[in-house]
Amino acid sequence: EVQLVESGGGLVQPGGSLRLSCAASGFTFSSYAMSWVRQAPGKGLEWVSAINSAGVSTSYADSVKGRFTISRDNAKNTLYLQMNSLKAEDTAVYYCAKYSGTYYIRGKTEYDYWGQGTQVTVSS
Repeated sequence: EVQLVESGGGLVQPGGSLRLSCAASGFTFSSYAMSWVRQAPGKGLEWVSAINSAGVSTSYADSVKGRFTISRDNAKNTLYLQMNSLKAEDTAVYYCAKYSGTYYIRGKTEYDYWGQGTQVTVSS
């Protein structure tokens, strides 16, 4: 059974940092591209970032470029999202998601599995 379990969310002040983690199990993690997406209150799903299976290719939404960094540790079956210089508009539920192949298409949210999400709230 495929499982994606996010952690690391919470309340942070504007300008602060958080690191999200996604623990993966039930599949060969190193064989699939992964992604982070988010959904703000009352808004639709927003693609945030993606990384290929080997971890050597990454891509970001313009709204987070230069502030967020996606990475993965294939030995630990874990995906990460380092979020710096957080803004109020980054407030959302963040989801880890699995692509069905080794590479991603920037901006595409066609995943075969999702996690349950972790809440990130940026507020003073």
